[in-house]
Amino acid sequence: MVGASHPVPVAPASPVVPAPRRPTRNGGSAWERTRRWYETALGWPTAPGEPVRLRTGVRFDVLGVPADAGYATLERLDRMERQDRMERQDRMERRHGMDRRHGTDRPVYAGPAGRADGGSPTPGFPVAVQGGRMLLLVAAGAAEELPGLLEWLEWGSLALGLTALGAGGTVDAPLAPPGPAGLPPRPPERDGLHGAAVWLRPPEPGCEVESSLPALSVPGHTGTALDLARLVHTLATQCHRSRLTASGPPRARPVARIG
Repeated sequence: MVGASHPVPVAPASPVVPAPRRPTRNGGSAWERTRRWYETALGWPTAPGEPVRLRTGVRFDVLGVPADAGYATLERLDRMERQDRMERQDRMERRHGMDRRHGTDRPVYAGPAGRADGGSPTPGFPVAVQGGRMLLLVAAGAAEELPGLLEWLEWGSLALGLTALGAGGTVDAPLAPPGPAGLPPRPPERDGLHGAAVWLRPPEPGCEVESSLPALSVPGHTGTALDLARLVHTLATQCHRSRLTASGPPRARPVARIG
């Protein structure tokens, strides 16, 4: 029919598909690589979402204290460990009949790890800092033991600022340190003081991290992990001292920087 209009075919509109997220040079975002590092290299479970959070109560619990009390605790434990090593060395020298005053040069067996009694030194357990707090990894189940330990150590009646995260909790995952996984250096602004968690003493992939975590000592057990009661007592002491000196000038502390 003359004058009749005919529909003009229109090509269907192409669906709007968001452009794929461009991967970073090393494959995936920093958080994605961090999640893979924790789950693959360490076998630690993480919670979904970003930033990455580690689940507590599975492989470890976390004790949190003011950073200044935490640093003082680590320094105190280090001094105690050095003193213990000196005393063990002295006992072994006496046991082997070495008398330095007479110039005896009989060697003392130092063992495969450099300890005079042939054992291995107390390993350092993982420690992180975040926003003015120090996070110390301890054996799973330690969070449940904390209230009873504080009561037994006669610290239960004081507000110490000592907290614990156990089963069902999560904690921010510090960015994984650079290494074989190909992770980039940590951005310079991530120094543990602006909310982002950062490792002060990172866990070592390939090692049995749990064997280094402070735990309650068991009669007859000869493990090398720090005794949890000793750690909690030292933490409580330093937290109490920190509260008593809170009005004084702040003490400068080094900040961990990985990368």
